[in-house]
Amino acid sequence: MREKHFGLGLFSLLVFIFLLGPLLIISATSFESGTVLKFPPESLSLRWYRNIFEVGAFMSSFWTSMIVSLAGNILALLLGVPAAYALSRFSFRGKGLLNAVFLSPVLIPGIVLGFTLLRYLIVVYHLPVVAGLLIGHTVIMLPFVIRVIASSLSNFDFAVEEAALSLGAGRLQTFFQVVLPNIRSGIIAAVLIAFLESFNNVDISVFMTGPGFSTLPIQMLTYVENYFDPTIAAISVLLMILTGVLMFLLERLMGLSYFTKR
Repeated sequence: MREKHFGLGLFSLLVFIFLLGPLLIISATSFESGTVLKFPPESLSLRWYRNIFEVGAFMSSFWTSMIVSLAGNILALLLGVPAAYALSRFSFRGKGLLNAVFLSPVLIPGIVLGFTLLRYLIVVYHLPVVAGLLIGHTVIMLPFVIRVIASSLSNFDFAVEEAALSLGAGRLQTFFQVVLPNIRSGIIAAVLIAFLESFNNVDISVFMTGPGFSTLPIQMLTYVENYFDPTIAAISVLLMILTGVLMFLLERLMGLSYFTKR
């Protein structure tokens, strides 16, 4: 039995090394003081972290990614919250088809979806690149918003809503004062997950950006084509920290929601 537990522990350790090894290597190479990306680093320096803020293209593309992700998140919430509520609350003809349509952006390959949006939004309808990028990111965030909020609504007792309606509250008043406060943690979780999906997206952004206007992941790809210094490794470390912080907040919120319900 002891040998079995030892073998399982060793296997788990190897899996963790396999998953975390590349991240550790990237983190180490980001501190290389030389001008070429290498592992192990010959000496340690923070020069490439400073270079991130000295290259204007990185900062401008970072703010572009932030604005597009936040604006797309707002649009996805405005569309996703009512859609998730309707799919969870009511039974109607075509519900399964409508649910499949809302979740289809997750099932369609990103390259196919990006090319389709480029073909119709930019080429056919001549929308500005900014508008096309915002629509594209809203489309890819919408399935995550609907799925997470619908999951939260599945644990909501709609008898509470019926009680509020029977006591004279209007339907909109009940929705905003009864339903939404009870799924607040699910909404926050949906916002965080959708934000990460949008901020790190490449498939849609590569088709919907152009010269002088790009998101951070696309700017990183462009930089790699011309330079081989550890700047991209340094950016990757900062993005990993940002993702870790958001995932920690998500876990805390979901845990708080669980204990509150109990």
